[in-house]
Amino acid sequence: MPDVRVGVVNAPTLSDELTAGLVDDIRGDLEAGFPDMRWHLQLLDDGLVEPPAEDGQIVGAARQLLLTRAWDLVVVLTDLPLAVARRPVVAHASPMHGVAVLSVPALGSLAVRRRLRDAVPRLIGALLGEVGDDGADGRTDAARWRRISSRLRELGSEVEGEVPSFRFTTRVFTGHLRLLFGMVRANRPWQLAARLSRALTAAAAAGVFALVTPDIWSLAGAFRWQRLAVVSVVSVLAIAMTLIVGARLWERASDPRARQQVVLFNIATTATVVIGVAAFYAALFVLSLLGGLLLVVPSVLADAISHPVTFGDYVEVAWLTSSLATVGGALGAGLESDEAVRRAAYTYRTSRATEHGGG
Repeated sequence: MPDVRVGVVNAPTLSDELTAGLVDDIRGDLEAGFPDMRWHLQLLDDGLVEPPAEDGQIVGAARQLLLTRAWDLVVVLTDLPLAVARRPVVAHASPMHGVAVLSVPALGSLAVRRRLRDAVPRLIGALLGEVGDDGADGRTDAARWRRISSRLRELGSEVEGEVPSFRFTTRVFTGHLRLLFGMVRANRPWQLAARLSRALTAAAAAGVFALVTPDIWSLAGAFRWQRLAVVSVVSVLAIAMTLIVGARLWERASDPRARQQVVLFNIATTATVVIGVAAFYAALFVLSLLGGLLLVVPSVLADAISHPVTFGDYVEVAWLTSSLATVGGALGAGLESDEAVRRAAYTYRTSRATEHGGG
């Protein structure tokens, strides 16, 4: 039976009556819901951050605590209010970090302990990339909990002995593939670029400049598709590496249990950023193609490339333009703050888990 280690971080200001015996109650609920896992819950009194604090600061502090104590997941019970786009919410869950934050004051004043017990299993589901409403179709809900159980088994599986990094990474890829898919999907990487204003601005400026420059048209016509493909890959890797290295998204750990978490995190981070940048590149290509067809006069383009214009010529111009615009986006991404990049790469999912508590 896999061991799943969950840390419950409790703000010291919360009432002792509220938290006394809470871990035992939650453990019983989890064992009843997931009987094929051994649950190890540890309660820790720690405020983590000094108020006022944003959700990203709480998640970052909880992540460091998770790695230090070799937990698989951590749920933070905070006395601070949470908000997304200035709107108050009950809880956040960051599947990439394995961290959920629950605002206890947002639960109200009635049946708070029961709502806490109901919230934690749903937040665990959110951390594993599964969010659904109770009362929905029974078969759909059952399938969701089966997926959660499967990912929990993968998350709780131990890596036996001291194995080389390459073998360890291969084991993670094969044994945790579904868990990684859930983490990346929950993070919505296709929305990455839309959250980085400076990168978008730099990419738009570079794209407009490239699209109306005759020298770019000539280069696009002279390049073969193999060279255009290489330029595309290099531009995507450039902005991906800028985001990962510049914002220090890559983690390291020496403890074997924490190392398993870190490898999962780094793989999911890389996949999230690469997929997000690829989606960004695809959008730039479509916009460049439409812009070229609209703005570039065929006769002028023909003079630049020295042969009659075909639709393929516009595709080549758009291809090179989107690559250059992506490099411009990499320069813009370098100007983003670390916190802005983290928020873009790790979407804190608003959780409605506690709204079904009633009372």
